[in-house]
Amino acid sequence: MAADFDTTAMATQTTLLNPRFYTTDFDEMDRIDVSPVREDWDKLLAQMKSDPNKGHFKKNADWDKVDWAGMDPALRVEFIDFLVSSCTAEFSGCVLYKEMKRRGSNPDICELFSYMSRDEARHAGFINDALREAGVAVNLGFLTKAKKYTYFRPKFIYYATYLSEKIGYARYITIFRHLEAHPEQRFHPIFKWFKEWCNDEFSHGEAFALLMRTDPKITGTWAARMWIRFFLTAVYSTMWVRDHARHDFHKALGVNIDDYDQEVFRKTSTIARQVFPVELDIDHPRWIPGLRAMNAAMIDMETCTKKGGVTGWLGHKIAATRAMLAFAGLYLIPVKRNTPPASVRLEPSY
Repeated sequence: MAADFDTTAMATQTTLLNPRFYTTDFDEMDRIDVSPVREDWDKLLAQMKSDPNKGHFKKNADWDKVDWAGMDPALRVEFIDFLVSSCTAEFSGCVLYKEMKRRGSNPDICELFSYMSRDEARHAGFINDALREAGVAVNLGFLTKAKKYTYFRPKFIYYATYLSEKIGYARYITIFRHLEAHPEQRFHPIFKWFKEWCNDEFSHGEAFALLMRTDPKITGTWAARMWIRFFLTAVYSTMWVRDHARHDFHKALGVNIDDYDQEVFRKTSTIARQVFPVELDIDHPRWIPGLRAMNAAMIDMETCTKKGGVTGWLGHKIAATRAMLAFAGLYLIPVKRNTPPASVRLEPSY
């Protein structure tokens, strides 16, 4: 199997759909004053310091033997792609958070990111152990050096990473609850670890919610609302396209992709009311058709890239234009306004 997959190369690729590595203005982040949210901040960091998942990410008797050789080939390809993407996303957070701790001097910020980098390192390592069983582990040390880094201003890091953590929680808990009701569709033991795992994602999102509450301008201005709307649209539409490329993976889980994605969007939107003043209308009549149009355009872009030549180049440009128009159509769907509550903290409820 190892000869069939170069997972390190897969993780190193930088595309519209692959998880990215980020860098930011660490000095600006180091100047954050958490005084406006001090009470909630101290409670959250005390919880993270207690490290409730310290012994969780270890294989035990619940880790069934996986018949990788006997797995359906199409499912194996998509499941490995899922694991590599998840490992890369987790490790991306680890690298960013560790760098913030290394460069910072603000004790509040450094303590937070030390806990979050610890958690993300465990997540990435646990997924990589699952890949190692299949003989296709990612070389994480090489990935740190080889992966391209994308610069985002701190407030964009907050928007993107908050959504990444909260949508990660929504994805993991939705899969966990589904397989809890249908254990016969659990084709790999890693899904048994998703409940406690997603609670790490939830608490990380809580941290970014508090960071956004330290300065009213981060979410309260007209420009901020436009950017939040952009990141919501980008994260949701990217998830839709990525998930619809994994038909066999979702079929094996017994999940309808459209219904699953809409459920994850709904959970994430409900959670994000804690801090975001706008919410996407995922029930709008243009929402699903817009997502399908974007997915069709992305598929055509990939087909044209593989085709090559002048015809492939021209087809790619046309498909890319269709994708941008589809995204613009999604972005321009009227949003729902929301007044975030006085207290930002939430607890997992799904």
